[in-house]
Amino acid sequence: MRRTAGRAGGAATAEAPPSEPVASQPPETPMSPASTVAALRTEFAFELPRGYVDESGTVHRAGTMRLSTARDELVPLRDMRVQENPAYLSVVLLGRVITRLGTLPSVHDGVVESMFASDLAFLQDFYRQINAEGHTRAAVACPHCSEPFEVELAGSRLGES
Repeated sequence: MRRTAGRAGGAATAEAPPSEPVASQPPETPMSPASTVAALRTEFAFELPRGYVDESGTVHRAGTMRLSTARDELVPLRDMRVQENPAYLSVVLLGRVITRLGTLPSVHDGVVESMFASDLAFLQDFYRQINAEGHTRAAVACPHCSEPFEVELAGSRLGES
């Protein structure tokens, strides 16, 4: 294939030599409801092992975490606390992606900083599960009877993936 100058903006485009057949593209058709892909799941519910205790003594365990964006992972790197102590990165990052925790009006890095260590470890593992692996369950079939079922991909103990 040879390169030729593009029409708009001078970008290069690929053009097939005359001796090579050009594959035809099927005509574009509007997407029907049956052919649409399932919506992307961006928020995931969790329950903390111990729970966050607020200043009034209320324990908050049930929460929601959203998928992380590139900005979520880059912005904390400019934070002075993270620059002074890289271990603080997970606290700032989790404060950005946890969207709900119990009845708290907002969740921020100060809330995450005050959590029990076991809850922080749980949230770090949960963050990795939903952002790196994409999901925590997989559909499989029994090798003996071929009966389908789901398995949990996450570890059974905190910090285990």
